[in-house]
Amino acid sequence: MIVTLTKIKIMSGLTAVVLGATGMIGEALVKQLITDPNYSTIRLLVRRSVNYTEPKVEVFVVDFSDLTDLEQKLGSGDHIFSCLGTTLSKVKGDQSEYRKIDLEIPVNTAKLGLKNGFKKFLIITAVGSNARSGNSYIRLKGEIEEALKQLNYPILHIFQPSLLMGDRKEFRLMEKIIQAVMPVFAILMVGGLKKFKPIRGVEVAEAMIAAAKMKETGIFVHGYESIKELKR
Repeated sequence: MIVTLTKIKIMSGLTAVVLGATGMIGEALVKQLITDPNYSTIRLLVRRSVNYTEPKVEVFVVDFSDLTDLEQKLGSGDHIFSCLGTTLSKVKGDQSEYRKIDLEIPVNTAKLGLKNGFKKFLIITAVGSNARSGNSYIRLKGEIEEALKQLNYPILHIFQPSLLMGDRKEFRLMEKIIQAVMPVFAILMVGGLKKFKPIRGVEVAEAMIAAAKMKETGIFVHGYESIKELKR
């Protein structure tokens, strides 16, 4: 009888969809979701196959340019976590591909998620995001936020971290150099500069899950201090 009740409890848990599961934050997020008893299904939408043996994890290779394929593999569920992000160097300077990955995929997924009954969408953008910025990176992140806000999700959480600390699968020389020296300067970042403090990718993942469990409805924007508070 105990085994039966346990199975029923697991099967009635939450379903989470994760975009960007192979990145620094996405990978940490998936690991935490696997051990979280509140979630019974973790659905990864990826462009290339990844291997997971955990029974809670479903992996779907998606043609994100095919919205029918995206909608079918997205399915229904509760929470969508978007941890997508690339760099111009990774897409060989292709601005169109850069925009597709960083903006079109999460926004299209959010639209279809709303159609399929998802109530919460959580996404990572960047500190200082501004759709009218002269900086193309900051401007794109701002455009993403504005597009998502217009969808009228019951619950939308936007995370705006600064420099992310942690290991990536790909080597980024400049990021490694900045990671090495930034903790020294972070001590001096007080007041309005606090939002630029570096933060570990695993902490952002923890904060995203904590935010997903909040009951309040509306749009929430989380900077450094809010992320730190959530993860506690």
